[in-house]
Amino acid sequence: HILLRPDTYVGSTEAQSQELWVFDSVQSRMVHRKISYVPALYKIFDEILVNAADNLKRDPKGMDTIEVQINKAEGYISVYNNGKGIPVQVHKEHHCYVPELIFGHLLTSDNYDDSEKKVTGGRNGFGAKLTNIFSTRFVVETAGKGKLYRQQWNSNMSRKTKPEIKKHSGEDFTSVEFW
Repeated sequence: HILLRPDTYVGSTEAQSQELWVFDSVQSRMVHRKISYVPALYKIFDEILVNAADNLKRDPKGMDTIEVQINKAEGYISVYNNGKGIPVQVHKEHHCYVPELIFGHLLTSDNYDDSEKKVTGGRNGFGAKLTNIFSTRFVVETAGKGKLYRQQWNSNMSRKTKPEIKKHSGEDFTSVEFW
């Protein structure tokens, strides 16, 4: 259903032109310029970037880096943060690993409490899963508390690998790559 109606979930898949503030790397400053972009691609990138930024609220003392790589040659985007890793444990209610729940199961947000002050980005249970659904390949890696978790989805989230879990002695991080 989501793939058939992208406008409803991520916006138009058609290129649009609009005047926006953008960073000009030659001038090293923000400039107002007409750009062309695809709203759906912008949205799925934004979902992953917001997840990385939200981790700063959860780990204000430990996280100090968000890295974005856009690999045009291979056609993927990577977003990395060095904040607390996602818990590598089986969720009691949903009976799957927490990273799989976050990135691969729809309508599974923990951000629905309207009595709490909203300081993070998502709340509808779609979030990063939309990026997964609109990607031909989607890979998540996260490390924390001595464990490294890696899982891959393919073909618009219709196929997934079993999670790979290994011992990890390095620092916590989360990385998402999507094609």
